[in-house]
Amino acid sequence: METETATRWLTDAEQCAWRTHLDVSRLLTHQLEKDLQPFGLTMNDYEILVNLSESDDQRMRMSDLAAATLQSKSRLSHQITRMENAGFVRRQHCESDRRGLFAVLTDTGAETMRKVAPHHVESVRRHFMDLLSPDQLDALHSALTPIADHLRGRRGKP
Repeated sequence: METETATRWLTDAEQCAWRTHLDVSRLLTHQLEKDLQPFGLTMNDYEILVNLSESDDQRMRMSDLAAATLQSKSRLSHQITRMENAGFVRRQHCESDRRGLFAVLTDTGAETMRKVAPHHVESVRRHFMDLLSPDQLDALHSALTPIADHLRGRRGKP
């Protein structure tokens, strides 16, 4: 016989906060994506370019890049193929692991980052940062950090 546990339904305040979070998340992602379109980039493209541009030797193992961008290896492989065709990245075999591959930022990819990053930062400012006071940003950071840590599996770690 199964034991029923009572569902802890959201209170009105919780429901309001949850739905506002969902709305902001969708609307902000949509706006940032829209602001990248003139450059021929998606948010996924941009995130990959950022990860590669900030990595040692501007390259990452495909498995590490998949983990960093929360994509399956298959989905990332398709994404990297599209980005290779655009000239932003190239694949490179790993000499120490025959099955391993690196995604490497090309000169075109690096130049694209230099050109697009200021526009993207301005978009983030216009649609997010500049709408909040420093105290609100601190409170938001404090509120979201335990959630991010929990979802990353680092709960309780410094």
